Amino acid sequence: MITRPLDLASRLQPEPRNFDALFYVNVALVGLFFTLFGSRFVLSPGIQLPVIAGSRAGAIPTETVIRVRGSGQLLTANGLLPEAQLPSWLKDQARLHKHPALLIEADTRAATGVWMRIVDLARNAGFVDISMAADEPATNDGGRP
Repeated sequence: MITRPLDLASRLQPEPRNFDALFYVNVALVGLFFTLFGSRFVLSPGIQLPVIAGSRAGAIPTETVIRVRGSGQLLTANGLLPEAQLPSWLKDQARLHKHPALLIEADTRAATGVWMRIVDLARNAGFVDISMAADEPATNDGGRP
């Protein structure tokens, strides 16, 4: 061992006898800090968009974005949205803008019925333009289509 020539092992403090209480206090403090200072975007799984050639060609600027996870959860700029509140939220968002446009970022694992229901509710709420988000396929020249 490298400590033998300098006799460093004899100068070390002995190991503490019990770490149990300190361990649980540290875990509780870390949990408290994540709760108080954490962002709703931290540790959130990403959304895998479908890959469609030419998807950027028909892109339009949108003011309202809703994300549909594979589990069917709906995410907005305000956070998680219960499905029961979706019609009223869409009506409120449509009233805020002169030319309401909605972008739906649906995960590839999301059920088709979920985002079709969103399209139907958005039309009834007054959205003029409704777009589905998609990624361009990767190319060999550095990722540009």
